[in-house]
Amino acid sequence: MQKLKIDKPTFYSALAILLVITIPLILFPDSAGGVIGKLFSFMTGELGFLYIWVGIGAVVFVLWLATSKYGKIKLGDLDDKPQFKTFSWAAMLFCAGVGSGVMYWGVIEWAYYYQSPPLGLPALSWQAAEWGGAYAIFHWGITAWSFYVLPAIPIAYIYHVKKKPVLKVSEVCRGVLGDKVDGPLGTVIDVLIMFGLLGAAGTTLGLATPMISAGITKISGIPESFTMNILVLLAVVGLFSLSAYSGLQKGIKRLSDVNVYLVLGLLGFIFVTGNPSFTIKMATSSFGIMVQNFVRMSTWMDPVLGSHFPEWWTVFYWAWWLVYAPFMGLFIAKISKGRSIRNVIMGTILYGTLGCALFFIVLGNHALHLEINNILPVTTILQEHGAPYAIIEVINSVPFGKFVVGLFCVGAIVFLATTFDSASYALAALTTKEIREDQDPARWNRLFWAFALAVLPMSLILIKGPLSILQTASVLAALPLVFILVIIAISTIKVLKKDERDGILKL
Repeated sequence: MQKLKIDKPTFYSALAILLVITIPLILFPDSAGGVIGKLFSFMTGELGFLYIWVGIGAVVFVLWLATSKYGKIKLGDLDDKPQFKTFSWAAMLFCAGVGSGVMYWGVIEWAYYYQSPPLGLPALSWQAAEWGGAYAIFHWGITAWSFYVLPAIPIAYIYHVKKKPVLKVSEVCRGVLGDKVDGPLGTVIDVLIMFGLLGAAGTTLGLATPMISAGITKISGIPESFTMNILVLLAVVGLFSLSAYSGLQKGIKRLSDVNVYLVLGLLGFIFVTGNPSFTIKMATSSFGIMVQNFVRMSTWMDPVLGSHFPEWWTVFYWAWWLVYAPFMGLFIAKISKGRSIRNVIMGTILYGTLGCALFFIVLGNHALHLEINNILPVTTILQEHGAPYAIIEVINSVPFGKFVVGLFCVGAIVFLATTFDSASYALAALTTKEIREDQDPARWNRLFWAFALAVLPMSLILIKGPLSILQTASVLAALPLVFILVIIAISTIKVLKKDERDGILKL
């Protein structure tokens, strides 16, 4: 078997950036926090429109591609069947794409909008509640999954159709940048991609670890502490390291399948034991508001009132999806052999959007019902004790509360494991020169990045970094991705048209 060669410039450059970010955070937390706060204000306030417009462009581009003549192109040979069954394929892309973030925000996101609603609506009003539900589904919906699938198509096309054994984002920029991607410029692009993924990893792990620790505290009575957070983080790292070592078929696929069954059972139980009628009615209202106002929500920047709602939420989310997009593109491309471009695009958007909506519909509306009926003061708990504690109290409110909290924490851990298993796979692929379709990146390489992904969140836990630091990590890391995604889209069109002219594509 051909020995896999490491792309040393990309590998060592990404490692250097990781150290440059984390060492100052640990040694000079106060100074670093001040700088990060100023960066976040500048990036969202002055450059937020870039993220808004690239979100609109991503949706338009992928829907055009899916419905165009290019949508029927098969990613592989004509007689290739899908590598994975649809359930496992959808489970892998969903689990990799959302991590435990959907469990965190699914419970509590509405509460932030309820207290500080968009569009100048009165706080704690029925309008704030209804728009809060709509915005939660919007932020985890069509635009988010369009970001993911946009780079996936050209990567899959080059890898499965043109048979070029390279899983690198720089390669899909060749249509615009030409042979420059073979030199330092290509290395810079891939390193920026890795920088973005490391920033996104810090955000996701930094949010989820305290939530899981709060769940353990609720079950066991052991007080939450720095040591507990670190042990939780190491347990997650250990799980996804084991899965990463096992590879796609034995690791990621099995974890994803098991977790989807687990969380579906969990959501079903909470739905049935909560208030199903209220949940269904709120879901209907939320979907109606989102569909009716999708364009407005996609373009609203609030320049007159200046509430900063779009910057704090929509811009932050679009940046978060952006930094995950290249990694998800690599991962979706790898698992989508035998499917058509149209199938991959519509499947990713449909399964991703509906899967996320299910969490917000069940978990978020259950929490809202507790709040407005004075069963549990969710917003008060959020203000006084923080989001992790509020989330666990909501889950604990159902029958057999502690047992359900335990399942909730297990689901969150496995979600994290599948996401970072996939992320370590993508990082290892980016630092490998060539990978054939029947190969995975070297195991030591996947394991190395599995542990490297934990470095930034561990440093944030060490200094007790606030959410603003995590948000800034995503927003800052996403800025180069705005331009790279545009290059990828243009390059995709140029390559497809050239291959059609040259007779490579028979349409």
